[in-house]
Amino acid sequence: MLEIIHKYGMLLLIGSWPHGHLGGIAGTLILAGLGLTLSFPVALLLGLARTSSWRWIRWPANAWVYGLRGIPLVMIIFWAYYLLPLLIGDAISPFATACSAIVVYEAAFMAEIVRAGIQGLPTGQTEAARAVGLTYAQSMIHVILPQALVNMLPSIVNQFISTIKATSIVYVIGVQEATFAAQEINSVEMTHALYTYLLLACIYFTLCYGLSFATAAVERHFRRRQSVRAPALA
Repeated sequence: MLEIIHKYGMLLLIGSWPHGHLGGIAGTLILAGLGLTLSFPVALLLGLARTSSWRWIRWPANAWVYGLRGIPLVMIIFWAYYLLPLLIGDAISPFATACSAIVVYEAAFMAEIVRAGIQGLPTGQTEAARAVGLTYAQSMIHVILPQALVNMLPSIVNQFISTIKATSIVYVIGVQEATFAAQEINSVEMTHALYTYLLLACIYFTLCYGLSFATAAVERHFRRRQSVRAPALA
Protein backbone atom coordinates (compact mmCIF):
# COMPACT_ATOMS: atom_id res chain seq x y z
CA MET A 1 0.00 0.00 0.00
CA LEU A 2 2.87 2.39 0.78
CA GLU A 3 4.27 1.69 -2.68
CA ILE A 4 0.94 2.75 -4.23
CA ILE A 5 0.93 5.94 -2.17
CA HIS A 6 4.50 6.70 -3.22
CA LYS A 7 3.83 6.11 -6.93
CA TYR A 8 0.27 7.40 -7.26
CA GLY A 9 -0.22 9.71 -4.27
CA MET A 10 -0.67 12.83 -6.39
CA LEU A 11 -3.09 11.02 -8.71
CA LEU A 12 -5.22 10.08 -5.71
CA LEU A 13 -4.95 13.58 -4.31
CA ILE A 14 -5.56 15.86 -7.32
CA GLY A 15 -5.93 13.56 -10.34
CA SER A 16 -4.05 14.59 -13.49
CA TRP A 17 -4.09 18.31 -12.62
CA PRO A 18 -2.37 20.66 -13.65
CA HIS A 19 -1.80 18.78 -16.92
CA GLY A 20 -5.37 17.51 -17.05
CA HIS A 21 -8.64 17.58 -15.14
CA LEU A 22 -8.70 18.09 -11.39
CA GLY A 23 -9.69 14.81 -9.77
CA GLY A 24 -8.87 12.47 -6.92
CA ILE A 25 -9.79 13.50 -3.39
CA ALA A 26 -9.93 17.15 -4.45
CA GLY A 27 -12.43 16.30 -7.18
CA THR A 28 -14.56 14.34 -4.71
CA LEU A 29 -14.67 17.19 -2.20
CA ILE A 30 -15.38 19.81 -4.88
CA LEU A 31 -18.19 17.74 -6.41
CA ALA A 32 -19.76 16.96 -3.02
CA GLY A 33 -19.43 20.54 -1.77
CA LEU A 34 -20.74 22.08 -4.97
CA GLY A 35 -23.63 19.61 -5.15
CA LEU A 36 -24.66 20.27 -1.56
CA THR A 37 -24.29 24.05 -1.89
CA LEU A 38 -26.37 24.24 -5.07
CA SER A 39 -29.00 21.85 -3.73
CA PHE A 40 -29.61 23.84 -0.54
CA PRO A 41 -31.61 26.73 -2.12
CA VAL A 42 -33.77 24.16 -3.93
CA ALA A 43 -34.17 22.19 -0.70
CA LEU A 44 -35.10 25.36 1.17
CA LEU A 45 -37.95 26.04 -1.27
CA LEU A 46 -39.05 22.40 -1.15
CA GLY A 47 -38.92 22.36 2.64
CA LEU A 48 -41.02 25.52 2.87
CA ALA A 49 -43.47 24.07 0.34
CA ARG A 50 -43.71 20.87 2.41
CA THR A 51 -44.82 22.92 5.43
CA SER A 52 -47.33 24.98 3.44
CA SER A 53 -51.03 24.72 4.15
CA TRP A 54 -51.78 25.05 0.43
CA ARG A 55 -52.08 21.64 -1.19
CA TRP A 56 -51.22 22.88 -4.69
CA ILE A 57 -47.81 23.89 -3.32
CA ARG A 58 -47.33 20.98 -0.93
CA TRP A 59 -48.20 18.12 -3.27
CA PRO A 60 -45.59 18.82 -6.02
CA ALA A 61 -42.95 19.18 -3.29
CA ASN A 62 -44.05 15.88 -1.76
CA ALA A 63 -43.83 14.22 -5.18
CA TRP A 64 -40.26 15.51 -5.67
CA VAL A 65 -39.12 14.39 -2.20
CA TYR A 66 -40.78 10.97 -2.08
CA GLY A 67 -40.14 10.22 -5.75
CA LEU A 68 -36.43 11.00 -5.83
CA ARG A 69 -35.69 9.48 -2.43
CA GLY A 70 -37.03 6.19 -3.77
CA ILE A 71 -34.74 6.13 -6.83
CA PRO A 72 -31.06 5.09 -6.73
CA LEU A 73 -28.61 7.89 -7.47
CA VAL A 74 -27.03 5.90 -10.28
CA MET A 75 -30.36 5.92 -12.17
CA ILE A 76 -30.59 9.71 -11.89
CA ILE A 77 -26.99 10.00 -13.10
CA PHE A 78 -27.76 7.91 -16.17
CA TRP A 79 -30.93 9.91 -16.87
CA ALA A 80 -28.97 13.15 -16.62
CA TYR A 81 -26.20 11.73 -18.81
CA TYR A 82 -28.56 10.83 -21.65
CA LEU A 83 -31.37 13.39 -21.13
CA LEU A 84 -29.55 16.69 -20.48
CA PRO A 85 -27.80 16.81 -23.90
CA LEU A 86 -31.18 16.27 -25.57
CA LEU A 87 -32.79 19.07 -23.55
CA ILE A 88 -29.91 21.51 -24.00
CA GLY A 89 -29.10 20.54 -27.55
CA ASP A 90 -25.39 20.29 -26.84
CA ALA A 91 -23.00 17.95 -25.04
CA ILE A 92 -22.08 18.76 -21.44
CA SER A 93 -19.13 17.57 -19.40
CA PRO A 94 -19.38 14.49 -17.16
CA PHE A 95 -18.66 16.70 -14.14
CA ALA A 96 -21.59 19.02 -14.94
CA THR A 97 -23.81 15.99 -15.53
CA ALA A 98 -22.86 14.43 -12.20
CA CYS A 99 -23.27 17.74 -10.38
CA SER A 100 -26.75 18.25 -11.86
CA ALA A 101 -27.82 14.76 -10.81
CA ILE A 102 -26.46 15.22 -7.29
CA VAL A 103 -28.21 18.59 -6.91
CA VAL A 104 -31.58 17.11 -7.89
CA TYR A 105 -31.05 14.03 -5.71
CA GLU A 106 -29.66 15.75 -2.62
CA ALA A 107 -32.34 18.46 -2.72
CA ALA A 108 -34.92 15.78 -1.90
CA PHE A 109 -33.01 14.71 1.23
CA MET A 110 -32.08 18.24 2.27
CA ALA A 111 -35.73 19.28 1.96
CA GLU A 112 -36.61 16.87 4.77
CA ILE A 113 -33.89 18.42 6.94
CA VAL A 114 -35.36 21.87 6.27
CA ARG A 115 -38.90 20.67 6.99
CA ALA A 116 -37.84 19.01 10.24
CA GLY A 117 -35.88 22.10 11.29
CA ILE A 118 -38.87 24.37 10.74
CA GLN A 119 -41.44 22.07 12.32
CA GLY A 120 -39.10 21.37 15.24
CA LEU A 121 -39.47 24.95 16.48
CA PRO A 122 -42.28 25.82 18.92
CA THR A 123 -45.41 26.97 17.13
CA GLY A 124 -45.43 30.03 19.34
CA GLN A 125 -42.47 31.43 17.39
CA THR A 126 -44.56 31.85 14.26
CA GLU A 127 -47.58 33.10 16.18
CA ALA A 128 -45.47 35.70 18.00
CA ALA A 129 -43.92 36.90 14.74
CA ARG A 130 -47.32 37.27 13.09
CA ALA A 131 -48.69 38.97 16.21
CA VAL A 132 -46.17 41.82 15.93
CA GLY A 133 -47.26 42.46 12.36
CA LEU A 134 -44.74 40.47 10.33
CA THR A 135 -45.93 38.82 7.14
CA TYR A 136 -45.41 35.12 6.53
CA ALA A 137 -42.30 35.79 4.43
CA GLN A 138 -40.88 38.24 6.97
CA SER A 139 -41.47 35.87 9.87
CA MET A 140 -39.74 33.06 7.98
CA ILE A 141 -36.74 35.18 6.97
CA HIS A 142 -36.21 37.05 10.24
CA VAL A 143 -37.53 34.69 12.93
CA ILE A 144 -38.04 31.07 11.90
CA LEU A 145 -35.25 30.24 9.44
CA PRO A 146 -32.35 31.73 11.48
CA GLN A 147 -33.33 29.49 14.42
CA ALA A 148 -34.09 26.47 12.23
CA LEU A 149 -30.76 26.72 10.39
CA VAL A 150 -28.89 26.39 13.68
CA ASN A 151 -30.79 23.19 14.44
CA MET A 152 -30.23 21.93 10.88
CA LEU A 153 -26.46 22.39 10.86
CA PRO A 154 -25.46 18.96 12.29
CA SER A 155 -27.87 17.22 9.89
CA ILE A 156 -26.49 19.23 6.97
CA VAL A 157 -22.94 18.12 7.84
CA ASN A 158 -24.15 14.51 8.05
CA GLN A 159 -25.74 14.91 4.62
CA PHE A 160 -22.42 16.23 3.31
CA ILE A 161 -20.81 13.00 4.53
CA SER A 162 -23.43 10.97 2.67
CA THR A 163 -22.84 13.07 -0.44
CA ILE A 164 -19.10 12.38 -0.32
CA LYS A 165 -19.80 8.65 -0.28
CA ALA A 166 -22.42 9.01 -3.01
CA THR A 167 -19.94 10.69 -5.37
CA SER A 168 -18.04 7.40 -5.60
CA ILE A 169 -20.58 6.20 -8.16
CA VAL A 170 -20.08 9.01 -10.67
CA TYR A 171 -16.95 7.33 -12.05
CA VAL A 172 -19.33 5.29 -14.23
CA ILE A 173 -19.76 8.32 -16.52
CA GLY A 174 -16.08 9.25 -16.45
CA VAL A 175 -15.98 11.91 -13.71
CA GLN A 176 -12.46 12.16 -12.35
CA GLU A 177 -12.70 11.78 -8.59
CA ALA A 178 -11.20 9.44 -5.98
CA THR A 179 -12.83 6.22 -7.22
CA PHE A 180 -11.96 7.07 -10.83
CA ALA A 181 -8.32 7.57 -9.77
CA ALA A 182 -8.35 4.18 -8.01
CA GLN A 183 -9.72 2.60 -11.20
CA GLU A 184 -6.86 4.14 -13.18
CA ILE A 185 -4.29 2.83 -10.71
CA ASN A 186 -5.83 -0.63 -10.80
CA SER A 187 -5.81 -0.68 -14.61
CA VAL A 188 -2.07 0.06 -14.57
CA GLU A 189 -0.98 -2.17 -11.70
CA MET A 190 -3.43 -5.02 -12.34
CA THR A 191 -2.07 -7.15 -9.47
CA HIS A 192 -2.65 -4.70 -6.62
CA ALA A 193 -6.44 -4.36 -6.74
CA LEU A 194 -6.89 -5.36 -3.08
CA TYR A 195 -4.39 -2.78 -1.83
CA THR A 196 -5.71 -0.09 -4.17
CA TYR A 197 -9.30 -0.40 -3.03
CA LEU A 198 -8.27 -0.85 0.59
CA LEU A 199 -6.43 2.46 0.31
CA LEU A 200 -9.52 4.00 -1.31
CA ALA A 201 -11.66 2.74 1.60
CA CYS A 202 -9.19 4.31 4.05
CA ILE A 203 -9.45 7.63 2.20
CA TYR A 204 -13.25 7.67 2.38
CA PHE A 205 -13.15 6.56 6.03
CA THR A 206 -10.72 9.35 6.93
CA LEU A 207 -12.80 11.99 5.18
CA CYS A 208 -16.09 10.83 6.66
CA TYR A 209 -14.73 10.22 10.16
CA GLY A 210 -13.16 13.67 10.20
CA LEU A 211 -16.46 15.26 9.24
CA SER A 212 -18.33 13.09 11.78
CA PHE A 213 -15.94 14.31 14.47
CA ALA A 214 -16.58 17.90 13.36
CA THR A 215 -20.34 17.28 13.49
CA ALA A 216 -20.09 15.98 17.07
CA ALA A 217 -18.08 19.08 18.02
CA VAL A 218 -20.71 21.35 16.45
CA GLU A 219 -23.51 19.55 18.31
CA ARG A 220 -21.65 19.89 21.63
CA HIS A 221 -21.11 23.58 20.95
CA PHE A 222 -24.80 24.23 20.31
CA ARG A 223 -25.85 22.14 23.32
CA ARG A 224 -23.59 24.28 25.52
CA ARG A 225 -25.08 27.46 24.02
CA GLN A 226 -28.59 26.23 24.66
CA SER A 227 -27.78 25.18 28.23
CA VAL A 228 -26.29 28.62 28.91
CA ARG A 229 -29.20 30.44 27.27
CA ALA A 230 -31.92 28.47 29.09
CA PRO A 231 -31.14 29.79 32.63
CA ALA A 232 -30.79 33.31 31.24
CA LEU A 233 -34.26 33.15 29.73
CA ALA A 234 -35.75 31.57 32.86
